[in-house]
Amino acid sequence: MTDIWIHPALLFFLAACILPFVNEKLRPSIILGVPVLGLLTLLLVSQGMHGVVSLMGQEMVFGRVDKLSLVFGYIFVILAFIGMLYALHLKGNREHVAALIYIGGAMGAVFAGDLLSLFLFWEIMSFSSVFLIWFGGTKKSSDAGIRYLFLHTIGGILLLGGIVLHIVQTGDSSFVAITEGGWAGGLMLVGFLINAGGPPLHAWLPDSYPEASVTGTIFLATFTTKVAVYALARGFSGTEMLIYLGVFMTLFGIGYTIIENDIRRLLSYHIISQVGYMVAAIGIGTELAVNGAVAHAINNILFKGVLMMGMGAVIFMTGKRKGTELGGLRKVMPLTCLFYMIGGLSISGFPLFNGFISKGMIISSAAEAQYGPTALLLTMAAAGTFLSTTLKLPYIVFSGDDKSLKVTDPPKNMIWAMGIGSFFCILLGIAPMLLTALLPFDVVYHSYTADHVVGSLQVIAFSGLGFMILLKKLTPESTISLDADWLYRKITTAFMWIAARFAFLRYIT
Repeated sequence: MTDIWIHPALLFFLAACILPFVNEKLRPSIILGVPVLGLLTLLLVSQGMHGVVSLMGQEMVFGRVDKLSLVFGYIFVILAFIGMLYALHLKGNREHVAALIYIGGAMGAVFAGDLLSLFLFWEIMSFSSVFLIWFGGTKKSSDAGIRYLFLHTIGGILLLGGIVLHIVQTGDSSFVAITEGGWAGGLMLVGFLINAGGPPLHAWLPDSYPEASVTGTIFLATFTTKVAVYALARGFSGTEMLIYLGVFMTLFGIGYTIIENDIRRLLSYHIISQVGYMVAAIGIGTELAVNGAVAHAINNILFKGVLMMGMGAVIFMTGKRKGTELGGLRKVMPLTCLFYMIGGLSISGFPLFNGFISKGMIISSAAEAQYGPTALLLTMAAAGTFLSTTLKLPYIVFSGDDKSLKVTDPPKNMIWAMGIGSFFCILLGIAPMLLTALLPFDVVYHSYTADHVVGSLQVIAFSGLGFMILLKKLTPESTISLDADWLYRKITTAFMWIAARFAFLRYIT
């Protein structure tokens, strides 16, 4: 361990700066080497405060290193490597540069020891991530990026307002548990929840992620919502209203996955649902619950990455993203199908896969804290997850009506990326101690009890039976599902119209 620490965010920012000027042959070494170097700095750093700078009477702490920040740092650099490997086939630098800045912003946020530096990196994330949406290269991508930026700007303003009020009230900018109520805590909480995808300000997520580039979506699905989960765990653990919001998120997201036809939009709603587990656990606030929230965030990054990479590979090879346009791909994309199913079993909490561990921790913490209805509803959501993600979506895409699409598995770099993510999903399922040893609290939790295993298998079996009975009802229709994004689509359209007219008036005068 050492007190001299090179912040991993700095490594990603430097790589983004130099990447446009290096030989194309050196690009893979840079974009794959930076996450490895970032992991090395985290393995060598000692816990404590690093990079403390005084500014206008306040201390900005750029390197608060403890178990909570470290575990997020570890998974972020691992996913950064997997995501960059998945995107290795891209020509040009623009997506790599945007992703590197985005990852650097996320790394800076989780190691920020004060609210001012947290806000700085929070905004770097917001403004760099929008380019990954715009790089989707369509009119829909352009419009979705504008809406994404619009809502995240509002979230940033609310967060900044809360930070300023908090500093005025307390005289302290340290990012610790937010104990005071009122406007300061409320504004910060709403700012965090917007990034977490909390309803009713959630629709930016299923609106924008499906329109991003195939490779950019992998990064988007990882960092924004999970940094928000980190911030909630750090600042608002034990806030009871988060329990009810989290449970609503799990069920709300599942409801939309049942009716959704767009394969990436379906998975985007699952992000909302899975983050709901984390938000509910943070609201419960016990040591086991917070450990469960953090563990599920780490596991979600892995299995959601595999799922998004699988569907991204389907889109990359077929050019189609509607369930009604796909079918029979297991014959021509067998490896993609295999890795997707590993991600599906993981997100469903199947024994021997990583989701089984973290979902069990969260549901057990709810039961132990006497939140029986919460435990029951989260279990019901788990059944819906298995039904929609692990049965419905792969049936539609890889089985179902064979559309005789003449494709193959994607390039080898994409296969390797899915394989590495799948490996970690299995590894943390059969050896959960590798993850639990890194969690913030030293809490003993036994995953593989008879009750837990049998209960999970019963839920899965019941869901499978429901799928067989309701198969015709679950077949997607070529329709568009309306959500709250309808409202801010209208608002942003009106805003752009007014801005254009105002610019025109200034030009003619």
